[in-house]
Amino acid sequence: MPVNEIISQLRGRLTEDSAENEKFLRAEAEQFARERNFDGVEAVSQLMLELMPAERREEIVRLTHVDGKRLDEIYAEIDKHLREHDSVAAKPLAERLYKKITVEYKENDRERFVSLRNPFEDNLYQLRYKPEKKLNRTPFDFATYIATYGYILTETGSPLDAIPVLKKAMEYNPLDVGPKFELAEVYKLLHNKKRMIETVQDILSVASSPMAIARAYDDMGYILTEFHEYEDAAAFYTASVMFAPNPAIPREMQHLADLKGSPIVRPTVEQIREVMDKYEIPFGPNDEVVHTASELAANYLIEKDFQNAVTSMKILYGLTRDEKIRDLIFKYDPKYAAGAPDPAEANRANITKTENPGTEE
Repeated sequence: MPVNEIISQLRGRLTEDSAENEKFLRAEAEQFARERNFDGVEAVSQLMLELMPAERREEIVRLTHVDGKRLDEIYAEIDKHLREHDSVAAKPLAERLYKKITVEYKENDRERFVSLRNPFEDNLYQLRYKPEKKLNRTPFDFATYIATYGYILTETGSPLDAIPVLKKAMEYNPLDVGPKFELAEVYKLLHNKKRMIETVQDILSVASSPMAIARAYDDMGYILTEFHEYEDAAAFYTASVMFAPNPAIPREMQHLADLKGSPIVRPTVEQIREVMDKYEIPFGPNDEVVHTASELAANYLIEKDFQNAVTSMKILYGLTRDEKIRDLIFKYDPKYAAGAPDPAEANRANITKTENPGTEE
C-alpha cells in the first residue's frame, strides 16, 4: 500500500487526545517494523512529524536532516553508489553523515545513544553492559551508517583511518557484528595478528547466528595462514564449516596443503578445541547469548506473543540445533524451513570478505 494511503488510514483512527495519538502511532510503528513494512514506518514517521508542535518539529528536522535531506535518504544515496562500485562518489556523503551523527548524537555524562535493532539486542545489552546512563534510541541504524563509512575509507586506501570510525560504530551498537567484521577486514589488510584475534574474540562474545560464528572462525583461519600456522588454520576452517557451509573452505584447505607441502589431516573436535584454547577462542556460541534467546522465547510464549517468540526461538535453534526448539518453531510457524537463516534476525556477517591469495578458482 502506498505511503499516502497508509497515512490516510492512520489519520482516520486519530482522536482529539494528542498523548493517545502519539501512543497509538508508536505502537503502529513498532508493528510495521516487526513486519518489515518500510512504507508503513515511513507513513507513521511523516504523520508523527506533522502532528508535533512547530518548535519540536523544527528540532527533530534539525537533528535528522542534512542540507534538507533526511539521514536515511543520504544513506540510500551512499548505498546506491556502493552497489555501483563507486566508493569515491560515496565517500564525501558518508563523511558528512558520520560528522552529523557524531556531533548531534554524542554520549554525555547522563545519557548515550544506541542503535539496538530488536528485543534480543535490547535484553542482551542490559545483561552484558548493565548501563547506568539513560539510553536514547537513535532514529536510524547509526552503527550501520558509520560502519559503511569505515568500509569506504578502507576501500579508498585509508584502512588506518577506518579503525577509529569502526570503533565509533560499535559504540552505537556493540552487539552488531557488522562493524566488528569490518574491523577484522582492516586487521587482515594490516597483517595485525594480535588485533585480529582480539576482534574475533569480541565477535564471538555477541554472535547470535551460526553464520557469524562460522565467519569468525574463517577469519582466524585466514590470519593464521598468513603467519604460516597451517595446522592451526585448518582447525579453524574445519570449525567454520561445522557451523555454516562455505564453498570457499575446501579451496582454503587445499591452499593450506599446497603451502605446507603435505596433506592436511582433518582435525577431530577435541583437537579443534585444543587449538582454540591456545588462542583463547571459544568453541560455539556464547552462554549469555544463548541464555538471552532462551529467556526471551519463554517470556514471549507466556505472554502469547507468538511472533516474537518464534523470532527468539529461531535465534536459539540456530545456535543450539536443539530439536525440541525446532519442533516448537514448526508448531507456531509451520512454514519455517529448519536450518534456514532468518535474514531479519541473523547477525550481519559482512559488508566485505577477504580470502587468502591463491584460493580463487
